Amino acid sequence: MARASSRIAQPKGAADSAHPLMDLRDDQIRRYARHILLDEIGGRGQARLLQARVLVIGAGGLGSPLLLYLAAAGVGTLGIVDDDRVDLSNLQRQVIHPTDRIGMAKAESAARTIAAINPDVTVHAHQRRFDPDSARGLVRDYDLVADGSDNFATRFLVNDVCWFERKPLVTAAILRFDGQLTTFKPFVMASEGDHGPCYRCLFREPPPPGDVATCAEAGVLGAFCGAMGGLQATEVIKELLGIGDSLSGWLLVSEALGTTFRKIRVRRDPACPLCGDQPSITDLSIHARSGDAE
Repeated sequence: MARASSRIAQPKGAADSAHPLMDLRDDQIRRYARHILLDEIGGRGQARLLQARVLVIGAGGLGSPLLLYLAAAGVGTLGIVDDDRVDLSNLQRQVIHPTDRIGMAKAESAARTIAAINPDVTVHAHQRRFDPDSARGLVRDYDLVADGSDNFATRFLVNDVCWFERKPLVTAAILRFDGQLTTFKPFVMASEGDHGPCYRCLFREPPPPGDVATCAEAGVLGAFCGAMGGLQATEVIKELLGIGDSLSGWLLVSEALGTTFRKIRVRRDPACPLCGDQPSITDLSIHARSGDAE
């Protein structure tokens, strides 16, 4: 059989550079061949993915498929923040953790699985809470943040830190058969002369404790976590490469039982306390310590 480098010596994705594969080894050309064939990615795009750094909050129901696909795609550095340990009840949806790792720290378990999938990927397992004391330092080291946490306190903290550090945020949420996905880049000016929304433009503050059920209380369809996590990985890759249409300014809402998807236009709120015209949130002092990220 001919070597992969000769079989795809000039794929249609090679138009992005005179030497699109010059930064890739032969084994990488074989591994990422289906990416390289895409005009929107090609050899140069794949090389960019290998240099990219993504911080994932939570190695649970959403973080599991998200991390698996980012690792398989060759995102070169993945940070994982999670202070929880693998429990038998997680395994119905948290597919990055096998049964024999029950009791192991989720960040470490996820790192081991990623190492087995793709040795190109460097993993930093942050076995800790994503809290106000460490959040800015963690986020500062990455190009983009992907949030798969399961509680509002963490989601608001992630949003606020990404605003202060000027980092794109791709966030997803899921409960029962319902899912949401969007991208926040409120520090980027749009063509119409205004910037996009942040999470606080949609939801001003966390709901009172107990008002919204958790997955542990209401349940969640495991396979649907995979669908939403895969879509989240897609949006992360699009943002890293600057391809396609960003979800910034749009909220994707999905419902599994009816197999429905809707894109809802979301605009910046001038009265937003974080990114609005007269912000009242200027640091992280508003945040108390939050609960665990799933």
